[in-house]
Amino acid sequence: MNWQRTVNNALVRFTGFQLNRVGKAGSTPAAAPAVAERDPVRPPADPAADRLLTAPIFILSPVRSGSTLLRAVLNAHSMLHAPHELHVRRLTVSFGTSLSEKAMDALGHNRADLEHLLWDRVLHRELVRSGKSFVVDKTPANAFAFERIATCWPDARFVFLLRHPASVARSWHEAAPDRRNAEEAAADALRYMKAVQRARRALTGLTVRYEDLTGDPETETRRVCDFLGVPWEPGMLSYGEQAVIQKGLGDWKDKIQSGVVQRGRDLPASEQIPEILRPISVTWGYLAGS
Repeated sequence: MNWQRTVNNALVRFTGFQLNRVGKAGSTPAAAPAVAERDPVRPPADPAADRLLTAPIFILSPVRSGSTLLRAVLNAHSMLHAPHELHVRRLTVSFGTSLSEKAMDALGHNRADLEHLLWDRVLHRELVRSGKSFVVDKTPANAFAFERIATCWPDARFVFLLRHPASVARSWHEAAPDRRNAEEAAADALRYMKAVQRARRALTGLTVRYEDLTGDPETETRRVCDFLGVPWEPGMLSYGEQAVIQKGLGDWKDKIQSGVVQRGRDLPASEQIPEILRPISVTWGYLAGS
Protein backbone atom coordinates (compact mmCIF):
# COMPACT_ATOMS: atom_id res chain seq x y z
CA MET A 1 0.00 0.00 0.00
CA ASN A 2 1.19 3.54 -0.78
CA TRP A 3 0.63 4.83 2.76
CA GLN A 4 2.70 1.98 4.19
CA ARG A 5 5.53 2.79 1.78
CA THR A 6 5.34 6.47 2.70
CA VAL A 7 5.49 5.74 6.42
CA ASN A 8 8.42 3.34 6.00
CA ASN A 9 10.32 5.82 3.83
CA ALA A 10 9.85 8.49 6.47
CA LEU A 11 10.98 6.07 9.17
CA VAL A 12 14.17 5.31 7.27
CA ARG A 13 14.80 8.99 6.57
CA PHE A 14 14.43 10.16 10.17
CA THR A 15 15.61 7.11 12.19
CA GLY A 16 17.65 4.94 9.87
CA PHE A 17 15.36 1.94 10.47
CA GLN A 18 12.51 0.32 8.64
CA LEU A 19 9.94 -2.25 9.74
CA ASN A 20 9.14 -5.33 7.69
CA ARG A 21 6.35 -7.84 8.21
CA VAL A 22 7.49 -11.29 7.18
CA GLY A 23 4.83 -13.61 5.80
CA LYS A 24 1.06 -13.45 6.23
CA ALA A 25 -1.22 -14.56 9.01
CA GLY A 26 -2.01 -18.22 8.50
CA SER A 27 1.00 -18.83 6.27
CA THR A 28 3.19 -21.82 6.96
CA PRO A 29 5.94 -20.98 9.46
CA ALA A 30 9.25 -22.73 8.92
CA ALA A 31 11.50 -21.17 11.52
CA ALA A 32 12.06 -18.09 13.62
CA PRO A 33 12.79 -14.85 11.74
CA ALA A 34 16.27 -14.98 10.34
CA VAL A 35 19.00 -12.73 11.71
CA ALA A 36 22.50 -12.47 10.34
CA GLU A 37 24.93 -15.01 11.76
CA ARG A 38 26.98 -12.12 13.10
CA ASP A 39 23.91 -11.07 15.11
CA PRO A 40 23.74 -13.60 17.95
CA VAL A 41 20.40 -14.04 19.69
CA ARG A 42 21.10 -13.23 23.31
CA PRO A 43 19.26 -12.35 26.51
CA PRO A 44 18.83 -8.71 27.53
CA ALA A 45 22.10 -7.11 28.63
CA ASP A 46 20.27 -5.10 31.28
CA PRO A 47 16.84 -6.66 31.97
CA ALA A 48 15.66 -3.74 34.10
CA ALA A 49 16.29 -1.28 31.26
CA ASP A 50 15.78 -3.52 28.23
CA ARG A 51 12.46 -5.13 29.14
CA LEU A 52 9.20 -3.48 30.10
CA LEU A 53 7.27 -6.74 30.47
CA THR A 54 7.39 -8.82 33.62
CA ALA A 55 6.90 -12.60 33.40
CA PRO A 56 4.95 -12.75 30.11
CA ILE A 57 2.97 -15.94 29.53
CA PHE A 58 3.13 -17.95 26.31
CA ILE A 59 0.72 -20.74 25.37
CA LEU A 60 2.63 -23.16 23.13
CA SER A 61 0.36 -25.48 21.22
CA PRO A 62 -0.29 -27.00 17.81
CA VAL A 63 -2.84 -25.38 15.54
CA ARG A 64 -6.49 -26.28 16.22
CA SER A 65 -5.75 -27.49 19.74
CA GLY A 66 -8.05 -25.20 21.71
CA SER A 67 -5.62 -22.33 22.25
CA THR A 68 -8.28 -19.74 21.43
CA LEU A 69 -10.53 -21.26 24.08
CA LEU A 70 -7.75 -21.20 26.66
CA ARG A 71 -6.91 -17.63 25.63
CA ALA A 72 -10.52 -16.55 26.12
CA VAL A 73 -10.72 -18.27 29.50
CA LEU A 74 -7.51 -16.61 30.71
CA ASN A 75 -8.50 -13.23 29.32
CA ALA A 76 -11.63 -13.36 31.49
CA HIS A 77 -9.35 -13.19 34.54
CA SER A 78 -8.97 -9.76 36.10
CA MET A 79 -5.16 -9.98 36.11
CA LEU A 80 -4.51 -11.64 32.74
CA HIS A 81 -4.68 -9.94 29.35
CA ALA A 82 -4.79 -12.49 26.52
CA PRO A 83 -5.44 -10.74 23.20
CA HIS A 84 -5.83 -12.41 19.81
CA GLU A 85 -2.80 -13.99 18.11
CA LEU A 86 -0.17 -11.27 17.85
CA HIS A 87 2.57 -12.88 15.71
CA VAL A 88 5.20 -10.54 17.17
CA ARG A 89 8.01 -12.93 16.25
CA ARG A 90 7.32 -11.99 12.63
CA LEU A 91 8.19 -8.35 13.32
CA THR A 92 11.72 -7.70 12.10
CA VAL A 93 14.11 -4.75 12.12
CA SER A 94 16.38 -3.68 9.26
CA PHE A 95 19.19 -1.13 9.18
CA GLY A 96 18.39 1.56 6.64
CA THR A 97 22.00 2.73 6.38
CA SER A 98 25.44 1.56 7.40
CA LEU A 99 25.62 4.55 9.74
CA SER A 100 22.56 3.41 11.67
CA GLU A 101 24.11 -0.03 12.00
CA LYS A 102 27.34 1.48 13.30
CA ALA A 103 25.42 3.69 15.72
CA MET A 104 23.48 0.77 17.15
CA ASP A 105 26.63 -1.33 17.36
CA ALA A 106 28.25 1.45 19.39
CA LEU A 107 25.30 1.23 21.79
CA GLY A 108 25.75 -2.53 22.04
CA HIS A 109 22.68 -3.49 19.97
CA ASN A 110 22.60 -5.94 17.09
CA ARG A 111 19.58 -6.61 14.91
CA ALA A 112 18.24 -9.36 17.15
CA ASP A 113 18.52 -7.12 20.21
CA LEU A 114 16.51 -4.42 18.48
CA GLU A 115 13.85 -6.90 17.42
CA HIS A 116 13.54 -8.05 21.02
CA LEU A 117 13.09 -4.44 22.13
CA LEU A 118 10.36 -4.03 19.52
CA TRP A 119 8.57 -7.24 20.50
CA ASP A 120 8.68 -6.30 24.18
CA ARG A 121 7.39 -2.79 23.47
CA VAL A 122 4.45 -4.03 21.39
CA LEU A 123 3.34 -6.53 24.03
CA HIS A 124 3.89 -4.06 26.86
CA ARG A 125 1.78 -1.40 25.14
CA GLU A 126 -1.02 -3.91 24.72
CA LEU A 127 -0.78 -4.89 28.38
CA VAL A 128 -0.77 -1.27 29.63
CA ARG A 129 -3.85 -0.48 27.56
CA SER A 130 -5.65 -3.41 29.18
CA GLY A 131 -4.93 -2.24 32.73
CA LYS A 132 -4.06 -5.79 33.79
CA SER A 133 -0.95 -7.34 35.32
CA PHE A 134 0.32 -10.00 32.88
CA VAL A 135 0.11 -10.52 29.13
CA VAL A 136 -0.63 -13.88 27.50
CA ASP A 137 0.30 -14.68 23.88
CA LYS A 138 -1.16 -17.81 22.29
CA THR A 139 0.14 -17.64 18.71
CA PRO A 140 0.64 -21.32 17.68
CA ALA A 141 3.60 -20.48 15.44
CA ASN A 142 5.51 -19.37 18.54
CA ALA A 143 6.29 -23.05 19.07
CA PHE A 144 8.78 -22.79 16.20
CA ALA A 145 10.59 -19.95 18.00
CA PHE A 146 10.43 -21.08 21.62
CA GLU A 147 14.21 -20.78 22.07
CA ARG A 148 14.21 -17.19 20.85
CA ILE A 149 11.20 -16.29 22.98
CA ALA A 150 12.80 -17.80 26.09
CA THR A 151 16.00 -15.87 25.31
CA CYS A 152 14.14 -12.61 24.76
CA TRP A 153 12.23 -12.94 28.04
CA PRO A 154 14.26 -15.00 30.53
CA ASP A 155 11.39 -14.74 33.04
CA ALA A 156 8.74 -15.93 30.57
CA ARG A 157 6.30 -18.62 31.69
CA PHE A 158 5.04 -21.37 29.39
CA VAL A 159 1.80 -23.32 29.23
CA PHE A 160 1.86 -26.31 26.86
CA LEU A 161 -1.58 -27.11 25.48
CA LEU A 162 -1.98 -30.59 23.99
CA ARG A 163 -4.85 -32.20 22.13
CA HIS A 164 -5.31 -35.64 20.61
CA PRO A 165 -3.15 -35.53 17.44
CA ALA A 166 -5.86 -37.07 15.27
CA SER A 167 -8.37 -34.47 16.49
CA VAL A 168 -5.89 -31.69 15.73
CA ALA A 169 -5.32 -33.00 12.20
CA ARG A 170 -9.03 -33.44 11.54
CA SER A 171 -9.83 -29.91 12.73
CA TRP A 172 -6.92 -28.48 10.70
CA HIS A 173 -8.31 -30.14 7.58
CA GLU A 174 -11.85 -28.95 8.29
CA ALA A 175 -10.60 -25.39 8.78
CA ALA A 176 -9.53 -25.18 5.10
CA PRO A 177 -10.46 -28.33 3.15
CA ASP A 178 -9.81 -26.54 -0.13
CA ARG A 179 -6.20 -25.81 0.87
CA ARG A 180 -5.15 -29.17 2.33
CA ASN A 181 -6.51 -32.70 2.17
CA ALA A 182 -6.64 -34.94 5.23
CA GLU A 183 -3.17 -36.40 4.65
CA GLU A 184 -1.60 -32.97 4.13
CA ALA A 185 -3.35 -31.64 7.21
CA ALA A 186 -1.96 -34.47 9.33
CA ALA A 187 1.59 -33.90 8.06
CA ASP A 188 1.38 -30.13 8.56
CA ALA A 189 -0.15 -30.42 12.03
CA LEU A 190 2.59 -32.86 12.99
CA ARG A 191 5.21 -30.14 12.41
CA TYR A 192 3.55 -28.05 15.10
CA MET A 193 3.26 -31.03 17.44
CA LYS A 194 6.97 -31.83 17.06
CA ALA A 195 7.85 -28.18 17.76
CA VAL A 196 5.71 -28.18 20.89
CA GLN A 197 7.31 -31.42 22.03
CA ARG A 198 10.78 -29.95 21.55
CA ALA A 199 9.72 -26.98 23.66
CA ARG A 200 8.34 -29.26 26.37
CA ARG A 201 11.69 -31.03 26.58
CA ALA A 202 13.67 -27.80 26.72
CA LEU A 203 11.54 -25.54 28.91
CA THR A 204 9.91 -25.64 32.31
CA GLY A 205 6.16 -25.16 32.13
CA LEU A 206 2.68 -26.51 32.76
CA THR A 207 1.04 -29.06 30.44
CA VAL A 208 -2.73 -28.81 29.93
CA ARG A 209 -4.83 -31.15 27.80
CA TYR A 210 -7.67 -29.75 25.74
CA GLU A 211 -9.83 -32.74 26.65
CA ASP A 212 -9.34 -32.05 30.37
CA LEU A 213 -9.97 -28.33 29.92
CA THR A 214 -13.29 -28.94 28.18
CA GLY A 215 -14.24 -31.91 30.37
CA ASP A 216 -13.50 -30.33 33.76
CA PRO A 217 -12.80 -26.64 33.16
CA GLU A 218 -12.82 -25.62 36.83
CA THR A 219 -10.17 -28.12 37.84
CA GLU A 220 -7.94 -27.24 34.88
CA THR A 221 -8.29 -23.49 35.24
CA ARG A 222 -7.45 -23.80 38.92
CA ARG A 223 -4.28 -25.67 37.94
CA VAL A 224 -3.35 -22.93 35.49
CA CYS A 225 -4.00 -20.19 38.05
CA ASP A 226 -1.88 -22.00 40.63
CA PHE A 227 0.96 -22.25 38.13
CA LEU A 228 0.70 -18.57 37.23
CA GLY A 229 0.40 -17.48 40.85
CA VAL A 230 -2.95 -15.74 40.48
CA PRO A 231 -6.20 -16.45 42.36
CA TRP A 232 -8.81 -18.52 40.55
CA GLU A 233 -11.90 -16.60 39.43
CA PRO A 234 -15.24 -18.28 38.58
CA GLY A 235 -15.83 -15.82 35.74
CA MET A 236 -13.19 -17.66 33.73
CA LEU A 237 -15.71 -20.40 32.99
CA SER A 238 -18.09 -17.97 31.27
CA TYR A 239 -15.66 -15.86 29.29
CA GLY A 240 -18.33 -14.01 27.28
CA GLU A 241 -18.38 -12.44 23.85
CA GLN A 242 -15.09 -12.25 21.94
CA ALA A 243 -13.97 -8.91 20.52
CA VAL A 244 -11.84 -10.44 17.74
CA ILE A 245 -13.25 -13.39 15.82
CA GLN A 246 -11.19 -13.61 12.66
CA LYS A 247 -9.50 -16.41 10.78
CA GLY A 248 -5.74 -16.11 11.13
CA LEU A 249 -5.96 -14.46 14.54
CA GLY A 250 -7.65 -17.32 16.36
CA ASP A 251 -10.65 -19.65 16.17
CA TRP A 252 -13.72 -18.14 14.57
CA LYS A 253 -16.14 -21.10 14.82
CA ASP A 254 -19.53 -21.03 16.53
CA LYS A 255 -18.36 -23.03 19.56
CA ILE A 256 -15.80 -20.43 20.58
CA GLN A 257 -18.35 -17.66 20.10
CA SER A 258 -20.74 -19.27 22.61
CA GLY A 259 -18.91 -17.55 25.47
CA VAL A 260 -18.79 -20.65 27.69
CA VAL A 261 -16.55 -23.70 27.82
CA GLN A 262 -18.13 -26.58 25.89
CA ARG A 263 -17.14 -30.23 25.90
CA GLY A 264 -14.93 -31.22 22.97
CA ARG A 265 -15.66 -33.86 20.38
CA ASP A 266 -15.24 -37.55 21.24
CA LEU A 267 -11.74 -38.93 21.02
CA PRO A 268 -10.99 -40.86 17.83
CA ALA A 269 -10.67 -44.62 18.01
CA SER A 270 -7.23 -46.15 17.63
CA GLU A 271 -7.91 -47.21 14.05
CA GLN A 272 -8.83 -43.62 13.14
CA ILE A 273 -5.38 -42.29 13.99
CA PRO A 274 -3.32 -41.72 10.82
CA GLU A 275 -0.11 -43.74 10.77
CA ILE A 276 1.99 -40.60 10.64
CA LEU A 277 0.47 -39.45 13.94
CA ARG A 278 0.74 -42.67 15.89
CA PRO A 279 4.22 -42.06 17.37
CA ILE A 280 3.33 -38.61 18.74
CA SER A 281 0.02 -40.04 20.00
CA VAL A 282 2.04 -42.55 22.03
CA THR A 283 4.43 -39.86 23.27
CA TRP A 284 1.56 -37.66 24.43
CA GLY A 285 -0.27 -40.57 26.11
CA TYR A 286 -3.22 -40.76 23.75
CA LEU A 287 -2.26 -44.19 22.44
CA ALA A 288 -0.70 -47.14 24.22
CA GLY A 289 2.78 -48.00 22.99
CA SER A 290 3.42 -51.30 21.26
